[in-house]
Amino acid sequence: MGNGLSDQTPILSSLTAFQSFHIVILGLDSAGKTTVLYRLQFNEFVNTVPTKGFNTERIKVTLGNSKTVTFHFWDVGGQEKLRPLWKSYTRCTDGIVFVVDSVDVERMEEAKTELHKITRISENQGVPVLIIANKQDLRNSLSLSEIEKMLAMSELSSSTPWHLQPTCAIIGDGLKEGLEKLHDMIIKRRKMLRQQKKKR
Repeated sequence: MGNGLSDQTPILSSLTAFQSFHIVILGLDSAGKTTVLYRLQFNEFVNTVPTKGFNTERIKVTLGNSKTVTFHFWDVGGQEKLRPLWKSYTRCTDGIVFVVDSVDVERMEEAKTELHKITRISENQGVPVLIIANKQDLRNSLSLSEIEKMLAMSELSSSTPWHLQPTCAIIGDGLKEGLEKLHDMIIKRRKMLRQQKKKR
């Protein structure tokens, strides 16, 4: 009975070729997290309702160098009562997508608090973060430099690689470019971790 795993090792090692990246989508409620998820899944706008728990989708995305990558997305509800659960979803994650509403100036401070809180958890040290500045198509949206300042991006830990991407989730503008950056950051981190293991 205790020997079952060794029989499966060849299967497991062959699976690494089809490896998918575990990505958690976080952000305050109404920022557009689920719209981002379903725009990536169906390549069209899907009218969504507030997420009470989580949505999960495995999505193949073709990146710039026409390489197809599989992302396993977990889109977790952003209501205040659900936020304490975020850390259970980020355990062992490859990357975090943090969605902010570029028009919601009043809640930018709240978004900053949650972003800094989740990246400071010891298990998330060094996990790449893609910040999606959603709703950039709207006339009164904040500029990227304003968002960067309001979210105090410069105060994130130096071990946390991040990229701020302007997007419009409804039409999909900027999403693919953002995922390419996230993928690059994940690959770079994996190489670094492998090198650190070799040095030990």
